[in-house]
Amino acid sequence: MLNNLPPRERQIVDILYLRGEATVGDVIDALPDALSASAVRAMLTRLKAKGFVRRRQTERGFVYAPAVAESKAKQSALSQVVRVFFGGSAAGAASALLGMSDEMDDKELDELERLIAEARTKAPGGQRK
Repeated sequence: MLNNLPPRERQIVDILYLRGEATVGDVIDALPDALSASAVRAMLTRLKAKGFVRRRQTERGFVYAPAVAESKAKQSALSQVVRVFFGGSAAGAASALLGMSDEMDDKELDELERLIAEARTKAPGGQRK
């Protein structure tokens, strides 16, 4: 999904996720290096055609926003990472995260435990032992 975008287009979509919505000028200001307004407009038009961006008219001109929910985009990106780097194993990916536990605080570890317990109750057959 988003990971298939060219780097500059992905950068623009990331800006839109951070800001919620933005004008061409807002995107230009947020980019780490200068691009012309026409180049940014062309990329936003391509992103709109690809279904990643939506546009609405305001008194400020066109305002652009992500068309794909951020949670869906994150899920798609994570699914690809799990598929590519962990052979499709969610447990392998989770194990790698837990290997970083020295970088996690108790709150993050508690949240992981809560999510695992929730996943167990949602699994086919209900609660597992």
